[in-house]
Amino acid sequence: MVLHVVRNTRATHSVIPAQAGIYGAAYTSAAACAERWLSACAGMTKRAGVATILALLAATTTSATAQTQADMNAQAAASYKTADAAMNAQWPRTYAAMKRRDATARDGFGYAAATLASQRAWLTFRDKQCTIEGGEFAGGSLQPMARLQCLARLTKERTTQLKDLMWQR
Repeated sequence: MVLHVVRNTRATHSVIPAQAGIYGAAYTSAAACAERWLSACAGMTKRAGVATILALLAATTTSATAQTQADMNAQAAASYKTADAAMNAQWPRTYAAMKRRDATARDGFGYAAATLASQRAWLTFRDKQCTIEGGEFAGGSLQPMARLQCLARLTKERTTQLKDLMWQR
C-alpha cells in the first residue's frame, strides 16, 4: 500500500491511502511516513501519530494483505482438511473397485491388498515428507504452515492417483 500525506486547508496533514487524483508525498510504509510527517501533525505526540497511521492502515487494508501468520496457518489447515476429506471420500470408492476387480480377475494379482498396502505406505511417506518440508523453518512460526501446505498438496495429488486407479476394463 502506498500512503500519501496531503496538506489540509488548516495547515495540518492527513495520511490517506494513495488514490488517483490525490497528490502529496508518497510513502510505502507507515514507518517511513511517520518519521517524516509526525512532527508536522499538529497536537499529536509521535506515539499518537503512529497509532493513528496504524489504525488507518488496518482500516484500509484488505484481509488478503493483512493476514497474520496465525491466519495463514489456519488457512493452510483448512486447505489440508478439505484435501483430506476429498481423499477419504475417494478411498472407499477406489478400494471397493479393487475388491470388485479381485472378484472378477483370474490373474490372482490381489488388487485390493496391493492398493491397501500402497495407501498405508503412502500415508507414512506423506507424513514424513511434510515433516521434512516443514523442517526448513524449524522452530519458526512458518513451520506449521509449510507442513500443512505440503500435506494439502500431496493429499490432493494422492486423491488424483486414487481416482486414476479406477480404470474401466
